[in-house]
Amino acid sequence: MKKRKLSLYIISSLILATCYILCTTLTHAITPTLESPQYRLEWGNVNVGGNEESSKGYKLSTTLGQLAAGNFSSNGYVVKAGFQYLHSIIPFRFSVSNTTINLGSLTPNVSATATTTLTVYFGAAGNYQVTASEMGPLQTLTGNNTIPDTKCDGGNNTCSETIAKIWTSSSAYGFGYNMTGQDTPSDFSSNNSYRPFADLKAGKQPVIVMSNTNVGKNRQSTMMFKANVSPIQVPGSYQTIINLVATPSF
Repeated sequence: MKKRKLSLYIISSLILATCYILCTTLTHAITPTLESPQYRLEWGNVNVGGNEESSKGYKLSTTLGQLAAGNFSSNGYVVKAGFQYLHSIIPFRFSVSNTTINLGSLTPNVSATATTTLTVYFGAAGNYQVTASEMGPLQTLTGNNTIPDTKCDGGNNTCSETIAKIWTSSSAYGFGYNMTGQDTPSDFSSNNSYRPFADLKAGKQPVIVMSNTNVGKNRQSTMMFKANVSPIQVPGSYQTIINLVATPSF
């Protein structure tokens, strides 16, 4: 009996919203510059002014409203100006504990699993979400052979990109994932509930795997990858890329 080796590579991405403001008549406004190696904000808020003041006994962050307060949007951006602005004291952060997943040598009818931990820090007034997708199914480097995405146990337990179902049968083949922990979708009701990844090459849209409207630190979930192959699966090294994208809204 030949064994199949599968390597899964994960790319983690972080989207940060950057706002650029053009002001022609504003005078005496305090306009702090916020920056890190990943982003630069020309202003800390979208108002007529704002500042951070402190002494030995206190720290105060202030913003000033404006005449044109409101929610403004167009293709590509949303501006919540004036009194809708809420200052976040928890910087947005997203990390993936293990970005190279190796499921090892696969034995037919025996499931192989591996995990990685997703961690989010979020403190804004909107919400955050983490989406997942794959760059095609697990396949050999030539692309001639693939391991299909799972349909779970089938029948009443047929899963989809957005609905997790039970996957315990040793004769149900494919590749999929399970989510446990904080802020995960409710359809992952047990450790045996799985979904297939949304395939970008097939025109599918990324699917939410974590989300919350509440502020929080160190929000963690575990993504478990699972593969099960049939006795007639062609031997070889199979791989794909999983995109994990964390997006905050303010």
